[in-house]
Amino acid sequence: MMKITFTDQAIEQLEHEQEGYLKLEYDIEDCGCVVNGVTQLVNDKQQGNYNMELESNFRPVRIQKQYAVFFDKDMKIDFLPKYQCFMLKSDNEIINPRMRYISKG
Repeated sequence: MMKITFTDQAIEQLEHEQEGYLKLEYDIEDCGCVVNGVTQLVNDKQQGNYNMELESNFRPVRIQKQYAVFFDKDMKIDFLPKYQCFMLKSDNEIINPRMRYISKG
């Protein structure tokens, strides 16, 4: 089972948005190839085709099952105040050092 741990700083940045689905979106648009995708954190009112739920210490996070291969089993989301963005990492790698957050209505 895949899981995500949010740091206290990340939770503090996200706790005001309690409605909707929290998703890790693997964006491949304009990337040329699926392996060059970019991960972004999205809060969306619509579930869409995000059909896999990851365990979390904050809120459940959804991903698209076909992109699960690009994520690690245990990941962490942190907030970087200096850059006003999030970081997605695991013990093995930094998956996205400056991950965008998008809130969709």
